[in-house]
Order: sequence, then C-alpha cells, then structure tokens
Amino acid sequence: MKPDPQPDPGDLIATEIDRLREMLAHDQGQRARRLLKKMHPAKIASLLETLTPPQRVAAWHQIDARTETKVLAHLSSALRARLARDLEADTAMESPHSDAGADGADTPMADEPETQLRLVLEALELGKLKRIARLFRKLHPARIAGLLESLPATERGAAWDMIETERTAKVLRHLHEEVRRRLAAEMDLEHLVEAARGLEPDDLVDLIQDLPAATGRQILEAMDRRERERLRSMLSYPEDSAGGLMNMDQIAVRANIKIGTLLRYLRLREDLPPNTDKLFVVDRQGQYQGILRTRRVLTARPETRVSELMETDFEPVPADQASDAVARRFEEEDLSSAPVVDTDGRLLGRITIDDVVDVIREQSAHAMMGMAGLDEETDMFAPVLASSRRRAVWLGINLITAFLAAWVIGLFEGTLQQVVALAVLMPIVASMGGIAGSQTLTLVIRGLAMGQLAGGNTRLLLLKEAGIGLLNGLLWALVVAALAIVWFGNWTIGAIIAVAILLNLICAAVAGVAIPLLMRRLGIDPALAGSVVLTTVTDIVGFFAFLGLATLILL
Repeated sequence: MKPDPQPDPGDLIATEIDRLREMLAHDQGQRARRLLKKMHPAKIASLLETLTPPQRVAAWHQIDARTETKVLAHLSSALRARLARDLEADTAMESPHSDAGADGADTPMADEPETQLRLVLEALELGKLKRIARLFRKLHPARIAGLLESLPATERGAAWDMIETERTAKVLRHLHEEVRRRLAAEMDLEHLVEAARGLEPDDLVDLIQDLPAATGRQILEAMDRRERERLRSMLSYPEDSAGGLMNMDQIAVRANIKIGTLLRYLRLREDLPPNTDKLFVVDRQGQYQGILRTRRVLTARPETRVSELMETDFEPVPADQASDAVARRFEEEDLSSAPVVDTDGRLLGRITIDDVVDVIREQSAHAMMGMAGLDEETDMFAPVLASSRRRAVWLGINLITAFLAAWVIGLFEGTLQQVVALAVLMPIVASMGGIAGSQTLTLVIRGLAMGQLAGGNTRLLLLKEAGIGLLNGLLWALVVAALAIVWFGNWTIGAIIAVAILLNLICAAVAGVAIPLLMRRLGIDPALAGSVVLTTVTDIVGFFAFLGLATLILL
C-alpha cells in the first residue's frame, strides 16, 4: 500500500495566497488578520511579495505591531521601499476624506478622548489598522488603555495587536482587571513573557494573579531565579494587603556609612527607582531602623554619617495591614512612599504613591458601582450572558424587597379603594424617604471607609442624623401638605401626608446610620447591599405610616 503523497509546500503557499486575496477582496479583515497571525514572519514576507500594491497595503494593515518588525526584516530592500511608497500613497489618498488626517493625532481635536475613540472605530470599520498603530504611538499608555476599554470586546483584540511589544506592559498596567485578563489570555506565551519583563514587580504580581494558574507559572519560570523568588514572596501576601501592594525596588543603607560613600554607591546605579523620596536604614540582619530622606542626602556634607540624619520615628507599614488603611495613612500624612516590614521588623519592600492611587480609585469605583450591585472591575463590553448573570442576582433581591413593599400596600387595599387620592400621593412619601436615607447612607459608608466611625462617635452621628431628619421632615412635610391641600382640597389628607413624611425622614436617617454599621458587624459590604435594604425600609415605613394613618383617620 502506497503512503499518501505529502502536499507540496508550494501548493500550500499558493492556497494561502488565494485565501488571503479572497478575504481582502471581500473586506474580511478579521479573517485575514487571524490567518496572518498564525504565520511565521518569513512566510508573511513571501506572501506580500506575490500581492498587488493595493492588496499588499490592505494585508499590511492586518499585521499586528508585534510582528511588523520581524516581517520587515524578511523583506528585500526593494520591496520595503515599494511598501513604504504604497503606504505613503494610501495615507495621502485618505487625508482629504478624514476630519483629523490620516494619522488621527495630528490635529488639536484629536487630543479629545471622544475624537480618538471615533478615529479608532473608523479605522476598525475600514480595516485600516495601521491608523490605530500610528495613533497609539503618540498616546500615553493610560490613554491607550482607556480607548481599549471603550471598544466592543469583538474589536478590542484587533486594536490590541497594534501596540508594540515594548509598550504592551505599560498598557496592561493601566487596564482594569477583567479586560487585562482577557487581552493577556489572547497573547501567545512568548509575547506575554516579553511584555511581563517590562512591568514593575508589583504590577507583574497583579497580572499573574489575573491569569490562569498554568500561565502564571510559565511566566514565573521564564524569569531569572532572583526575580522569581521575589515574585513568589510578593504572591504569598493577599492582594488587598500591604504585602500585596509593595514593590521590592527599595534602596536600603546602613546607619554607620558616610554620606559621601552613599552618594558614590548611588552614582554606580543606572537609575533610582521611581518615587525615591526616602532611603531605608537597616542593620546587618535587615531589621528596619528608620528612613533617610533623599533631600538630606543631597545637601549633607560627605563626612556626615547616615545615623546623624536618619529619622527613627517613621513608622513602617506591617505587611499584613489592609490596603485601605495604607491608603488612609498616605492621604493623611501626604506620603510618597513608605517601608513595609514583616512581623519580625525586617524590611521587605516599599509602597509608593502610584500603588495607593490605584487603591483609592478602586475604592471609589467599588462604592459607586456597589450602589447598583455591580463589580467595579466589570468590563463595559463583557459578554451578554456574563453581564446578565451578575445583574440578575441583584434584580432578584430587589424583586423580593419590592414584594415586601407591595404586601404592605395590599394590607390597605380597602382604604385605597375608598380614597383614590392616597394612591396618587404614595410615591411622594416613599421617594422622600429613599432620598433622605441614601444621603445618610453615603455619608456613613464614606466614614467607615475612611476609618472615621468607631466607638462612641456612632451614637453622636445617629443623634445628629436623626436631628437632620426631623428638621428636613418638618420643612418638607409642610410644603407637601400645602400642595396636597391645594390639589385635593382636603385638609385631612394634607395633615396625614405631612405626618407620614416626617416619620419616614426620621426613620430614613436612623436607618441610614444603623444599616451600614450592622452590615459591617455581620461581615457584609454595606456599599454593595446597603442601598437595597435601606430602600426596603423606607418604602415599608413610608407606606405603612401613610396608609395606616389614613385608615385610622379617614375610615
């Protein structure tokens, strides 16, 4: 039996050329991009040589930025020159039809985020991906990250491929967790490791924690032994602790050395770590002893010893301290960096202001998104099923609370049938209570996050908020009562709604303080569930007070 004949490599190349030409002819840029992404750069170069100039330009737009240089290396000098001329001609043809020019970043309007997003979307629609590459080269990595997060998930990968490898790491650092995880998962291991090498250790730890365990292990194995051990040490701490925030790029010095010796040592380094406003003083065992501010080093005499200038009263941050407590200290003491120590007082690393800013941003997003039962890391363009599943839980909880309010209304069905005006005024009572309660709730949640509520001051806050509820209740009870009397011509209904609003606003103020404190004690995040419970309380109290009083007085 004869073995099956092996396909001729030339036939395979011819087939791929035909497929690529067909894709380009039918504007199937996404399919062409996937085909080219699987090819070796030398093979792509061979394909480009067989295409016509328009086809070559169209194909070039689909080659990702991380492969572009390698493909150019395999092209002949003549073809490189022809390709450059073709691309220049293509750009010149686009310019008259583009509001912002072919580069998309050469006009003042292109500095606006909305304009940049429009340019990226237009380039994706037309398959002119090199426009995106040119724009991205002129933008800060944080702005690129913002644009990527603004793109639909189906288009994000194409724009991501237009970022050069050396900038990939910086863009990854600024992406939200969910988007970062998805884009990193789409990268091949070689590019991912290359990008990871450009990250600061603390940012690399965050990335590894977001990736599948197997991928994280492969990245660790690709690092040198010393770097690998440092990363494993940082990975041993919880993500929301000082140990999880810290970096190990600190400069540690001994107390007995002279400033002149220290300056010579610093000059031998290629560069100082970012945000090096202070050096850390340790003994021979690595025990933390104090700090030495950089400005003192620059102005001191060379013969002065570190021990004469160091500050021994600067408290280090314990590695197991919660990240929100660290952020609070940085804010209160206006710090740029702080040392991190283990339980034995040994210096482990340092936390810098850029890491703390990330914590504060995440806390702010968590509080805002939590009010709606959403995750602050949720991708705006996440798959429909995943987003629906997240939101369905809180919609279900809200449905239960709505049924409780409906049950209270049902108790007074007879009253509503006889006095229809009550049904018209009911939403006013509930709405006033809900707004007043949410004001107090927001204040208390912020106080808890800032560590401002503890011990006896909660009782004072409760009395203060109850007083505010009483005063606002009296004011708006009179206003609503007057409007109800004018509307329905009934003094009794005006008096009933006034009393109901007064009671509901006082109750809302008390509940706005009590609910988050109780949830905190039970280990429940008040930012996530507080508003749902508060709305239920104010609705039930408001309806019960209003309809109950109406039943007692009118019937």
